[in-house]
Amino acid sequence: MRRVLWLLAFVVGGFFIVRALMEPFVIDFGDPSSYEGDWGGPSLFGVLLVHMGPGVLAAALLIWMARRTGRRRPEEPADRPVGD
Repeated sequence: MRRVLWLLAFVVGGFFIVRALMEPFVIDFGDPSSYEGDWGGPSLFGVLLVHMGPGVLAAALLIWMARRTGRRRPEEPADRPVGD
């Protein structure tokens, strides 16, 4: 079950990251009517925050988890006595 949740989190995080990367190419910065009806509108800052914020957060969490997982030490076998 834990692996399924990790896979689901990775897929959803990947969606947010791709969405954040695509957003600057989808809207027209010179034409406010292209983004004023979107979530976070009518300001450009609000639209970029709402559409790119989750992707930035997902990327930061993904990097943090990758670095945290890479630093783990291998665990000692459980059948070995502690004093040896």
